[in-house]
Amino acid sequence: MMNPIIEARCYTVFDAPFTVDAERAYIAGFPSRGIFLVAVDDTDGCIVGLQNLEPVVNFTRTMDHVASIGTYVALDRRREAIASRLFGVSLVRAREVGFEKLFTMVRADNPAALATYQRHGFEVIGTAKRHAKIDGRYVDEILIERFLPTRWP
Repeated sequence: MMNPIIEARCYTVFDAPFTVDAERAYIAGFPSRGIFLVAVDDTDGCIVGLQNLEPVVNFTRTMDHVASIGTYVALDRRREAIASRLFGVSLVRAREVGFEKLFTMVRADNPAALATYQRHGFEVIGTAKRHAKIDGRYVDEILIERFLPTRWP
């Protein structure tokens, strides 16, 4: 599911497709406090979306309350509320494992992704200019964050 998103060259800063071995290594090394959600189409068993949350850094405990988040939806399944369903689970689970704040960066040339995050409570906190360089072209990254409530209504 990820490789077509990467190959489109306009949704993520990943620049090379994942091999099966690379995917296995990522999953095997996933942090114990991390959250990895997969959305599967019940009719055919295909993965149509995924969301991962993991500690934003591992070199200090001062940011243990902060997770980075990534959200990906299959190109042919966008606008079907898949991301919303993933957020519905991940936001609650993030708080359950001790995260108080979520942080990520969204490509400035991907307004649909930014709008999705904003619909789920994320706020823009800045722009990292020329932060990625993809195919020789600079891309700005929009920095966004969301604080999680101490308890859910």
